[in-house]
Parts: sequence; structure tokens; C-alpha cells
Amino acid sequence: MNLKDYIARVDNYPEEGIVFRDITPLMANGEAFAEATNQIVDYAKELEVDVVVGPEARGFIVGCPVAYELNIGFIPVRKKGKLPREVIEIDYSLEYGTNTLTIHADSIKPGQRVLIIDDLLATGGTVKASIDLVEKLGGIVVGCAFLIELTDLNGREKIKGYNIKALMDY
Repeated sequence: MNLKDYIARVDNYPEEGIVFRDITPLMANGEAFAEATNQIVDYAKELEVDVVVGPEARGFIVGCPVAYELNIGFIPVRKKGKLPREVIEIDYSLEYGTNTLTIHADSIKPGQRVLIIDDLLATGGTVKASIDLVEKLGGIVVGCAFLIELTDLNGREKIKGYNIKALMDY
């Protein structure tokens, strides 16, 4: 199955000159979504993952079915103010400004093997911040999985040295 057949191209979104890769057609097709999920599950099994971490919001969409299939936990990484208990946080740079991500302070146990999953690897800022949060808690990031990688934005450079799997690239 060619998963790219289920990715919509949206020109000039969210602003002029940007090509947005929309994963909602893939999610809407049960067979395609299952295929993408199963490919990441197979990757996670190879890495002997203990827990899945996903940044909001599309990391939840992609990461939760993988964690469910593996019968392991899912840990959300959220924007500041969205998690109800004690958190650790990290600021990271965006193209225009900064953002803050948080994770519950008790969510990762030292030595746990963690797979970080998101829909898209672009500049690498969000996944690098997620890696830093996991490692602050003593987790071992054994891999990062994405549905799509935008290769021209060089996100791999920001997470060089980590095991990376992207199902599709543009």
C-alpha cells in the first residue's frame, strides 16, 4: 500500500508559499491508518520499547494506537498549563518565537526505553524538546517515529544520533 495516496496536499496553508501535508485522509481510511500504525508497531517491537511518548496533538493520534497495540503505556507531552499534576517543562525555539512543552514529572521511570511518535518531522524542534524532557526524567529514547518527514527542513540534523523512522518523505 502506498501511504502517500492518503496524504492530501494543501497549497498556501497556513500561509502563502507553504505546502501543508494533511494526514486526515490517511486517518479516515481504516486500512491505511492500520497499515501506518502496524509499520510503527513493528519498528517499536524491534526497539523493545517500554512506553510511547507523543507531543500534542497529532502525536496522540499516531502514538496512542501504537501503544494500545503493544499493550504499553502512552505518555502525553503537552503545552504549558494543560497537564494537571507536577510537571517538568522545556522552552524551545520556533521559527517565530518560543514555545514551552511539559510532561508529568512522574511519567517516565529511569531506564525506561521510550519511543517518541509524532505525525511529522519538519524542523525537529518539537521532537528535540520531547527528547530532552524524557532524558531529564532518566528515560532512554531508543527511537523516533513519524508518518511524514519534510526532508528539505533538515529536522534530522536537530536529532542526529537518534534512531529515526519516517514512513513517508517529501
